[in-house]
Amino acid sequence: MAWDDSSKDSFQKKADLENHKEIIQKGKEVIRIEAGAVADLEQRIDESFARAIELIFSCKGRVIITGVGKSGIIARKIVATMNSTGTPAVFLHPSDAVHGDLGMVRKDDVVICVSKSGDTPELSHLLPMFKQLGVPIVSLVGKMQSGLARESTVPLDASVREEACPHDLAPTSSTTATLVLGDALAIVLLRMRQFSKEEFALYHPGGVLGKRLLLKIDELMVSGEGIPRVTAEVPLRDAIMEMTTKRLGCTCVLREDGTLEGVITDGDLRRLLQRTSDITAINAGMVMTRKPKTISQGTLAVVALQEMESYNITQVIVIDERNRPVGVVHLHDLVKAGLGGEDSG
Repeated sequence: MAWDDSSKDSFQKKADLENHKEIIQKGKEVIRIEAGAVADLEQRIDESFARAIELIFSCKGRVIITGVGKSGIIARKIVATMNSTGTPAVFLHPSDAVHGDLGMVRKDDVVICVSKSGDTPELSHLLPMFKQLGVPIVSLVGKMQSGLARESTVPLDASVREEACPHDLAPTSSTTATLVLGDALAIVLLRMRQFSKEEFALYHPGGVLGKRLLLKIDELMVSGEGIPRVTAEVPLRDAIMEMTTKRLGCTCVLREDGTLEGVITDGDLRRLLQRTSDITAINAGMVMTRKPKTISQGTLAVVALQEMESYNITQVIVIDERNRPVGVVHLHDLVKAGLGGEDSG
């Protein structure tokens, strides 16, 4: 019986559906295999791991990390993580090492070798040189019976039961496990150094992380003559002119001694005009919000942002220890500074 177009379409949709199911299943299988490889690592965090940490922590020089191919890529990532968390580290390419770059290694350093097989020729050639220099060697190695493991001061077992690659060839589970083991080293060292959020921010000054932890409100606020301010007795019309001129959507209302008594915002004016259109007999003190939300000088900008979001306001007055306005910061300035994002820097 000949198929019509609708039958062909139905058959194709069924085939596509089954194909999608297979794709999803294969994707989940990769995740399952790699998750299992990571889970197995927990049982290997033992005395060898502790000795490796002690070696690195007591190192007076740098951590030199080396590897070839995919292991080299993982080594570079471990270098980046250590550098950003307080452990000075540098990547050494094995091929470059035998052509002069070995000169960067000093006796006060610690070397970390990353290798799945543990018998990578390029690394094998370097081991006698590291021994001659007298530097301790920590290895993240996939085969504990390998030459690298035997020659290491402290070998750490990064082996896996299987790669996610169906041919058991492409490094997948093994690189994931090695990366996690490197993270474990870096973060334990971070804790031992009592590495603070502020120190972390110093190493990430260009990103949002740095801004969240370092940027003070003083650097963003409008100050000096840019602060809108009136006294409570001035006509509301004059207060509106001050708000319009300074373009911050508010004005401070001050007492005679210069301390903050209240604030008038665009929202206060809108609510007033809903009740009356005649403002000739109204002064600033009659409209202002008393005891407005304020922040102190030196406050982190991210704290100011949290306050403004919490109280649903778009500007906040910055005061000194005597309750005198020293600045005004607007929500737009915080967003413009990049505090609204989640970049890791």
